[in-house]
Amino acid sequence: MKINNLIFIFLTIILLAACSQSTNKADRFKNGNFEIPAGDTYGKTIIIRKDTLQIELYEKRMDSLSIHWKDNFNYTLQMLNPKREIDKDPIHVRITGLKEKSYDFEAVIGHSNFKQKGTIYILEKEE
Repeated sequence: MKINNLIFIFLTIILLAACSQSTNKADRFKNGNFEIPAGDTYGKTIIIRKDTLQIELYEKRMDSLSIHWKDNFNYTLQMLNPKREIDKDPIHVRITGLKEKSYDFEAVIGHSNFKQKGTIYILEKEE
């Protein structure tokens, strides 16, 4: 009986430590400069995040969005100056995978069924 309790306690500690490390890793994507590489149907996007503001630079255009983090793996983007009707809808983003210098995401505009998948990379800081 004591061995089972020790195993349970040991596994609980490992699980809590793993969750804590995972949370800290996601924090590094909340502020900084990032890039979404060009795809088949879209050009490269540069993202600048600071606090609750996200600026996106793409195809010689710039958009400003508010960013609200629900938790370390889910956030919502809202265009500050929507130009089209679809731009008024929030963009719900879920982080689906973490790597050292990038994360995979899935985004949904408003309540549509369309899902955009991609990867966001941390841009190296110049010294």
